[in-house]
Amino acid sequence: MGLLDRLKGVKRPEEGTPALGRDEVLQRLTAIGGEQVPFTVRPGAEADLEVEWRIVDAQWYEIFAKAGLEKSHKILLALDETEHEVRALEQSWEVAWRAGVPELSLSMEKFQGRTMGSKSWGTGYALTGVDPLDRGQVYKYRFDVSEMKDPVIAVTTGAGWSYVPVTTMRGLRG
Repeated sequence: MGLLDRLKGVKRPEEGTPALGRDEVLQRLTAIGGEQVPFTVRPGAEADLEVEWRIVDAQWYEIFAKAGLEKSHKILLALDETEHEVRALEQSWEVAWRAGVPELSLSMEKFQGRTMGSKSWGTGYALTGVDPLDRGQVYKYRFDVSEMKDPVIAVTTGAGWSYVPVTTMRGLRG
């Protein structure tokens, strides 16, 4: 792997790893999105596959709603069989809101491209009963993009294909 690959975030398979067919790679990538991981992998409208943080899962949704956050991260994957490449475009967005007697605020942020790493976590405590001394943890979450990317990269390179991050939809399509 050369310097340019490293700078671009390209991950190549180990020397001598045989390249599997497109359908086998699709099947293996889809299989990593089971119930035990905090993301889903499904066919996409804009790409062959979408890997998305499981925010709509009831457990995760409740945690983020209590925190006043709606955060999501998606990786669009396009498979190029002639080059044996899985091109990846990352998208993330966050909406935060606060409502109370004196204020109402809303902020939104969107990103598309390649992330080097993104981690966030939060914990909130509040009154949990009528007694003012009854306080407890209301929510706790963590959000780590590498929990999504690392398995995708491992499956891709293990199948003899290269993982190639791109920064635009045009780059995704090749």
